[in-house]
Amino acid sequence: MSSASLPADFSRGTVSSVHQGDCLVSGKPGTTFSTVLGSCISACIRDRVAGVGGMNHFLLAVQSGSSRDRFGQSARYGAFAMEQLINMILSRGTGRKSNLEFKIFGGGNIHPGINDVGLKNIEFVREFLREENYVISSEDMGGNFARRVMFQPTTGRALVKRLDSRDSVHLVRDELAIAKRQIIKPAAAEIELF
Repeated sequence: MSSASLPADFSRGTVSSVHQGDCLVSGKPGTTFSTVLGSCISACIRDRVAGVGGMNHFLLAVQSGSSRDRFGQSARYGAFAMEQLINMILSRGTGRKSNLEFKIFGGGNIHPGINDVGLKNIEFVREFLREENYVISSEDMGGNFARRVMFQPTTGRALVKRLDSRDSVHLVRDELAIAKRQIIKPAAAEIELF
């Protein structure tokens, strides 16, 4: 999203990219989280009273049978990613679930002819939030395109740019490589070298 395409009243401030498996939270004014989604889902959640919010990014709703429990929970999977983000915001905010605002993005069907991972992710996130008694305040999910999402965690403002098919080609390749793996290795950030 170029500066020219952003609304005049939107200041990017300090931008942090949120990649698959990431979960970032901030209460610092001038912070913007940014991600690009294909069939992945990003939840943008904010404590309206405390002005603390965050964004996650997950590719699959659940682990495949072959990788389940091999490496424990991973933020690449929906349930863990959602619980992790909610808990981080509650601990840094007011601690009241009633103050949380949910904006959900992604779940595009960008690689037709293969299991609609995006649809499964949409179904998962809707069911997860319904079971936890949360309401989605706004969303942009589904379709046959990728998206760039920018979210300001202190204000709750979110911008979405729908990307054209050229941008989707790269996402398709990356997402297919991950989705086809039988075992997903733990992220390198979980290893400490000394």
